[in-house]
Order: sequence, then structure tokens, then C-alpha cells
Amino acid sequence: MAGDSLLSVPAAATSRRLEGKVALITGAAMSIGECIARSFCKHGAKVVIADIQDDLGKSVAEDLGAHVALFVHCDVTIESDVEKAVDTAVSIFGKLDIMVNNAAVADPRKPSIVENELIDFERVVKVNLIGPFLGTKHAARVMIPARQGSIITLGSVCSSVGGVASHAYTSTKHAIVGLAKNAAAELGQFGIRVNCLSCYFVETPLTMKFFKMEEDGGRDGVYSNLKGVKLKEEDVAEAAIYLASDESKYMSGHNLALDGGFTTINPAFGLFSRNA
Repeated sequence: MAGDSLLSVPAAATSRRLEGKVALITGAAMSIGECIARSFCKHGAKVVIADIQDDLGKSVAEDLGAHVALFVHCDVTIESDVEKAVDTAVSIFGKLDIMVNNAAVADPRKPSIVENELIDFERVVKVNLIGPFLGTKHAARVMIPARQGSIITLGSVCSSVGGVASHAYTSTKHAIVGLAKNAAAELGQFGIRVNCLSCYFVETPLTMKFFKMEEDGGRDGVYSNLKGVKLKEEDVAEAAIYLASDESKYMSGHNLALDGGFTTINPAFGLFSRNA
């Protein structure tokens, strides 16, 4: 019967999962951040696109529509910028339900720590660690009185293992997991959830440049534990929707790995060892 078939469809598949919520997403002018912003809007959220790339950010906001999206210039290393972005979300849309700390950078590819420059290390720390700290701080500032909210920081497989990327990038991605856990421990009393979302290799300008891969087929040389599946920006956005929605209402202090099992196995050793 038709009625029976409807009962078998999960509620998430028949409704907009973020209806009525307001989200602020840093680094949302392009790539994964943009995809998250667009996906959030499709599921009923209003979004604030915070980025230093003004033209790209404004273009995304205009494409989504002024009734659901706006752009705010925001350098996540500058506290006044982050504070303004949060205040803008509240003043325009009335509240802030979701904070996504997505903005990130990488340093020059130098495998030898002896060749690493302090100025490069500090630049990555400012964006990748201080940025999420400021985002978490100012999101909490407005979420505590509301006694609800979801704060999500984009991590990486580099949040769990070493040897994949640079010293600076790996250090910051490990550090934000600790920040999320500590913030979750504090903010749980106010009904605020704090989590990390750590994905594996996605073809973005940042990753393609860092790993020196050509746009056409460069990913073919990347090891994947889960065969036959290619991780895409849309997959990261779907996981972010889950962490932002009421579907994950009891998940906090967690680092959600979206890596196809990459961080669970050493492919060169053990019972299930295999060639890339």
C-alpha cells in the first residue's frame, strides 16, 4: 500500500533537516565550505558566509539569495572580524544555531623539520587553530544565553595520524580535536554540542596544490582503504548536516572520521595488509 511505503522512508529523506536554523561558516567562499553552505540552505538553513575572498563570497551569497544567505568579510585570525561575523548573523537572522569552523591553510611542502620556517608554522597555527578557537569562543558567547547550539570544526585524517601532511598542518589538526573536546566538556551544561569532522583526501585547490597533483587524474595515486568510492565535497557536507541537525542531538566531544577506514589500518603490515 502507498501508506506503508511512506512509513519505510527515513524522516531525514522526506524533510529539510536544518529547517529554521542559522549557520555561520568560515572559509565558505569556495570548495568544501561553499558546498556546506549550499547544502545547508537546501535543508532549510540560513547561512552567513565568512571569508577573506570578498568577490567569491559575495557571488555565492547572491546566488543563494539574500533571504537565506549573506556574506561577511572575515579573517579568522582577527578576533574583531570573528566577533563581527557572529554579531551580524544574530542581528540579521535573529540567532546563531550552528558554527562551522572550516577555514584552513597549509604551509609549503617541506618534509624536513630542519627546513621548516617559523613564520610559516605560525601562519598555519593562526588560521587553523586560533581561527577555530575564536569561532568557538564567539559562537559560545551567543549560544550560551540561548542554551543550545552546534559547533563543528573541520579536522582531517591528520587529526588522528602523522606522516600525511606537514608538521604545522598536522599539529593544528591534532590540536583542534583537543579544543573541541575541552569546549564540549565546558559547554555541555548549556546544551551546546561541539564536535570535529575529519575527512580524508578531497580534491580541493588546497590539497591539489599541497600534494602537487595535476587536476586531471591526480587523485588516482592516493591510497584508499575503501575501494570503489571517491570522497567528494558533498559527502563532507552531508556529514556536517548530520552534526548540525537534531539527528545528532546527543553527540558531543566527538571526532567524526569520514575517511573510509584510512586511520584504522596500516596498509603495509598486518592481517589485512595490501598494496595501494
